[in-house]
Amino acid sequence: MLIKRCLSFVAVATFSLSALAWEPSGKVECIAPADPGGGWDFTCRSVGKVMEDLDLVPRSVQTINMAGAGGGVAFAHTVSKRNAEEQVLVAASTATTTRLAQGQFPGVDADMVNWIGALGADYGIIAVAKDSPYQDLPSLMEALKEDPRSVKFAGGSAKGGWDHLKVLIAAKESGVESLPRIPYLSYNNGGEAMTQVVGGHVDAFTGDITEAQGFMDSGDLRVLAVLAEERLPGDYADIPTAREQGIDALGANWRGFYMPADISDEAQQYWIDAMDTIYQSDEWKAVMKQNGLMPFHMSAGEFERYVKMQIQDIEALSREIGLVR
Repeated sequence: MLIKRCLSFVAVATFSLSALAWEPSGKVECIAPADPGGGWDFTCRSVGKVMEDLDLVPRSVQTINMAGAGGGVAFAHTVSKRNAEEQVLVAASTATTTRLAQGQFPGVDADMVNWIGALGADYGIIAVAKDSPYQDLPSLMEALKEDPRSVKFAGGSAKGGWDHLKVLIAAKESGVESLPRIPYLSYNNGGEAMTQVVGGHVDAFTGDITEAQGFMDSGDLRVLAVLAEERLPGDYADIPTAREQGIDALGANWRGFYMPADISDEAQQYWIDAMDTIYQSDEWKAVMKQNGLMPFHMSAGEFERYVKMQIQDIEALSREIGLVR
């Protein structure tokens, strides 16, 4: 009789615990804060597909494109209209933290959402044309120390955007003064910027390594440094990091998600665990390899701390060059 009672208690306890576990039901939405075809759209659609393949969602994940204000429209919408919805994910990246740091999302801040996790990154590079006199990153930075206006950089982001900031991070870590004087030319995309460098019109390119693959393969572009913690795997293994050249500059354009702030602890934990499952899956590893994403994974508290530290660093740098008062 005692054994039966114990077994009955265990069964009831197990049922109670399973009943408390939260799982999504019905529609799951992923908001991409831009038009179709960009990085945030890719994040939603590719992660959504893997979620479906791994049975982490009951049905398909619907991607909602919500362009405007560089992600600001989606951020404000999440905070004001969807703040307690437990089946809404929003794609984010370093562009999100850059705009938060520079006050481009008026009336909102990083504390108003839940930062769920990051699932990969595209690392920044500084590169020159094949016949450039600069053979490594320190020699280029020495030229900037002597005259901050001696090297012109081209990138695909606006002035003060992530491509511009990567140069300033490296310059600051190298001891270059007068950062606002460093010339930065903004183009519509990285391809246009690289064309200017390869054509000899601009001295150096700043962007992400995956967008430079074609010019690297042709030999027209020579990468001086990748802004990663250590050398990247595969085809990129021969490219030195800035860090190994004595310049502690890091520039990861991470891909990840935030969620509404007022969701339950159980729902938040479900999505945190889901991000861990996705990152470890063969399905996601195949997506990363196919699209040039590099290893980069943080979840829950670690990711939130990283995001807030990145915002602080970008805000300080942006203030130094006069973009933030």
